[in-house]
Amino acid sequence: MISTMAHIDPKADLGTNVHVDPFTMIHENVVIGENSWIGSNVTIFPGARIGKNCKIFPGAVIAGIPQDLKFQGEDSTVVIGDNTTIRECVTISRGTVDKQTTIIGRNCLLMAYVHVAHDCVIGNHVIIANSVQIAGHVSIDDWAIVGGSSAVHQFVKIGMHSMVSGGSLVRKDVPPFTKAAREPLSYAGVNSLGLRRRGFSSDSIAHIQEVYRFLFLNSMNNSKALEEIEVNLPATKERDEILNFIRSSERGVMKGYIN
Repeated sequence: MISTMAHIDPKADLGTNVHVDPFTMIHENVVIGENSWIGSNVTIFPGARIGKNCKIFPGAVIAGIPQDLKFQGEDSTVVIGDNTTIRECVTISRGTVDKQTTIIGRNCLLMAYVHVAHDCVIGNHVIIANSVQIAGHVSIDDWAIVGGSSAVHQFVKIGMHSMVSGGSLVRKDVPPFTKAAREPLSYAGVNSLGLRRRGFSSDSIAHIQEVYRFLFLNSMNNSKALEEIEVNLPATKERDEILNFIRSSERGVMKGYIN
């Protein structure tokens, strides 16, 4: 299952039934879980921790040194969860002293030419479409989708079950359960279709929409909107996820609806 034309350092740890195609380079201090497939011309640098049943397509570079002038050669890692697919020419940088690691969750799909910079944390079931460029320290929560050719500013947070339109410039945080589009990036409604596909009830979706009416459609500032939501809407897991996300935002959240 391992091509004689691949170079694998003796100190790399490959699980059972790992398939490695020709002209791939796997360095020392690399761990690859069982049943994973590594295509041709892949480079996996020290510090990579790749889970089970992963697929890494030709030309990808995993755990490269961060493109950060503050990096001083400290030990750090890239962690990729089980069942994740990394398509052609994706680059994922390992962490810096900030978090020591860059994390890609389970069951993710990173399409061709995606770049994930140092110290990013990407959750489970995330889809990142072709040519998305993600700067350092970005957080993307479970089930989010980022459309192709988008650029995500450093330290931005993208909430769970959200969907960012292709070609977006993501300079501000994107709250959970929303669709984000236009320029500048702004609220384009609740991701109702995605939520239905994932088993959210009509009542839950309607409740989420009501929360965002206070936040984005009632001409109130965020602080006032959050107060009104807590007074007027019942506490639910979804409501509290939104409130906590808004309150913890350091860069500020995207704009409300723009005509």
